[in-house]
Amino acid sequence: MNNIQEYRDDDRTKYLALEYDRLSKEIERVQEMLVADPNLAELVQDEIKEHENARKALFNEMQAIRAPEEDTVGNEPVAIVMEFRAGAGGNEASLFANDLARMYLKYAESKGWETKLLDDLEAIEVKGSGVYEALRWETGVHRVQRIPVTEKSGRIHTSTASVAILPVRKYPKFELNPADLQIEFSRSGGAGGQNVNKVETAVRLVHIPTGLEVRCQSERSQKANRDKAMAILSAKLETFFEEKAAKEHAENRKSQIGTGDRSEKIRTYNFTQDRVTDHRIKESWHNIERILQGDLGGIVETLKEKASVAS
Repeated sequence: MNNIQEYRDDDRTKYLALEYDRLSKEIERVQEMLVADPNLAELVQDEIKEHENARKALFNEMQAIRAPEEDTVGNEPVAIVMEFRAGAGGNEASLFANDLARMYLKYAESKGWETKLLDDLEAIEVKGSGVYEALRWETGVHRVQRIPVTEKSGRIHTSTASVAILPVRKYPKFELNPADLQIEFSRSGGAGGQNVNKVETAVRLVHIPTGLEVRCQSERSQKANRDKAMAILSAKLETFFEEKAAKEHAENRKSQIGTGDRSEKIRTYNFTQDRVTDHRIKESWHNIERILQGDLGGIVETLKEKASVAS
């Protein structure tokens, strides 16, 4: 590991360095027990590994917090991956998550960007000039208030879905250690030809220290899916550590756009009032049907403008 002292001296990472030191002492204590009594090997090996994984995750987080902004100059995202997850609201939440995915697909099409479904409508890759700057503020919890098509009594339901924007860079900010990865292969679902459906081309990656996982089945070969999954996992780790840092230092952030945390409630789609409201900037737009058909230009440009003023 690099010199940990620089992280102890930095107010942004001091609290993480303290936990890192605690884990280091705990690992030393357990190792001393093992030297004193080798018969304890089976009992303490899992404990040592667990502490080492946690310590490694802490170190990666400290690196991410202290990484200079210059690291991204010339390495701006070449694409993004959008992840959609149903939240509260049961089946209606799943339908809303799919509605959001289709909305962004149509918006991307109107911008001339290239799109690809990575895991059905749960994960979409979008490539194009300015795509990250345009959509980076879409991360968060989106809420819908409407009467579901299955509702017989006309009662309004409230459901949620989360959106995550993952920046994919030509040179990933996080290099993945193969020892930290669990890799699984399976057959891809849906269309794609005999090779895709009969051979285990789909890939699932799990980053053991953090528990983050990625599934990719959009490519026709196992290697291509694995390479893409690795790039997405690196992007996911970048976002993961940035979100954690933002939470810890939220009191120092002055941005009107919020923390960029995927758990932050950012927007409500109220069908009965035909209104979309962004709670971060307290602005609303009307004609929900048009917006869900991909007419997001007004919202995207307003958020970009507010972000530039706040920065």
